[in-house]
Amino acid sequence: MGKRYRQLSLEDRWEIARLCAEGATVRQVAATLDRPPSTIARELKRNRAKRGGYQADYAEQQARARRWSGSRLERDEGLRNAVLARLVRGGGSPEQIANRLPMEEPGLTTSHESIYRFIYGQIARRKDYSWRKLLRRGKWRRGRRRRGGSSSARTILHRRPLSERPASVTDRREFGHWEADVMQFGRSKQTSVLMLHERHSRLLIAVRQPSMAAAPMADAMAAILGPLPPEFRQTVTFDNGREFAHHYKLHDHGIETYFCDTYSPWQKGGVENAIERMRWRLPRKTDVGALSHRQFAAQLQAYNNTPRKCLGYRTPAEVLRDQVLHFECEFTPPPAFAGMTEATPRVQFTATGCHAAASLPDGEVGKGASRAGFPPVRE
Repeated sequence: MGKRYRQLSLEDRWEIARLCAEGATVRQVAATLDRPPSTIARELKRNRAKRGGYQADYAEQQARARRWSGSRLERDEGLRNAVLARLVRGGGSPEQIANRLPMEEPGLTTSHESIYRFIYGQIARRKDYSWRKLLRRGKWRRGRRRRGGSSSARTILHRRPLSERPASVTDRREFGHWEADVMQFGRSKQTSVLMLHERHSRLLIAVRQPSMAAAPMADAMAAILGPLPPEFRQTVTFDNGREFAHHYKLHDHGIETYFCDTYSPWQKGGVENAIERMRWRLPRKTDVGALSHRQFAAQLQAYNNTPRKCLGYRTPAEVLRDQVLHFECEFTPPPAFAGMTEATPRVQFTATGCHAAASLPDGEVGKGASRAGFPPVRE
């Protein structure tokens, strides 16, 4: 191991000042203090007064003023306010904010590591754990959490493993390959959210469901994906949850379905990441059934208008608009489920943008599938 560096003390500087006043050379001063000559030369160059030569008290003040006095986020109020404003309104992860910030406000730069250190530094020094809420995962210290799970793969009929999925799906270059999962909440056990995540654009479609039953889930996916052009609904990848047991209904629409290996939800990491991001906006304790259509759609719109590193810090909505197709999407809810009101899906494509139309009055989530669909694209 190398030698530990010891900074010059005030006593050392007094000795340097005395020896310099006596006319000692740099090497003589270094030998007296048992220091490298480069240390003495650097000290004289950096901390010498413009008038009067080297003075110990002035040199000590200069050295202290130059030392690190907290991160830039602590010292630069403008940069700190810009970063915190984006964290509070859910503008993305620290990495997204750090890379998007210079695009939106030239001259303001920081790194994602600086943001993480600033937040965890506040927690460590002040013991104020509310700072963790600014992060998507809400952890009060860094590290991974271990989680267990169970699989019902054997009970799913016509199940095809992920190994049979075409290799071309993996590279994400083609639009029309989806991943599906269900987002559950603690306070509204009768209401869950079906999430459909498109692999290429990272576009997210979400539909509130009155239960976790497999048949309504399959009907909702068929109503959303069925009206799309065939090239926009090629495959869907699921985990091994029982709520996707009726996946084979999608085969009637020409949609191929595949399942992750058991205990391997990371194989559909896109939708898993989307759920994690939405948890920041809709925590598990949220009564999602009590949200109005406008409130629910606002959360979805915020997700699809958040810049992503994997998209070159563009948003899913921008990718959909600029790279896939310029189109307008009008969506009404899926066909009636058992015991629910009738509704007919209608999807139209034009060349302007993308939005979804509301379907049921506020507060009637339990009577049918609620609006979710494609969020508005900001022009």
